[in-house]
Amino acid sequence: MADGSHLPFKDNISYTKHISNLAHSKDMLVEAELGRLSGTEDDLTVEDYEARLTDVNQAQEFIDETGIDALAVCIGNVHGKYPASGPNLKLDLLEDLYALSSKKGVFLVLHGASGLSKELVKGCIERGVRKFNVNTEVRKAYMDSLRNPKGDLVHVMASAKEAMKAVIAEKMHLFGSAGKA
Repeated sequence: MADGSHLPFKDNISYTKHISNLAHSKDMLVEAELGRLSGTEDDLTVEDYEARLTDVNQAQEFIDETGIDALAVCIGNVHGKYPASGPNLKLDLLEDLYALSSKKGVFLVLHGASGLSKELVKGCIERGVRKFNVNTEVRKAYMDSLRNPKGDLVHVMASAKEAMKAVIAEKMHLFGSAGKA
């Protein structure tokens, strides 16, 4: 994942192109983010006023200039928890981004997918999303398991691991990726 989303657009292109060239020389795929998600990830908080939706025109230039394989988009998705009012994803923007990216052979990624309804996930899949990041739900399952310890640390850790695996398995079935390499 090449994340230059905090950089000015042209700098993001330069940074991502460099990473893309290095990765492709080793036959590795490159995912890059265009737009900026609000919320908190790894103790880094991006305030709502700093967030930016992915611009379709910029996406075309970004894909053409960087040679990426996957584009992580911002369509109103957030890192961490959604507000009480729920997610407000711009599915029309996602459709436009898919129309562009599919012509270029680039697949779409949605970060901040924890807390999305099954219907919304299916709608995103129909509109071209091929990878979802759901870290918040996995971490929550782990922490919830630790709050209810069952004795020895070894058993507590095993229980926490199983709780995470259950969330991941559920999401893999929802995303249609279960049983695939």
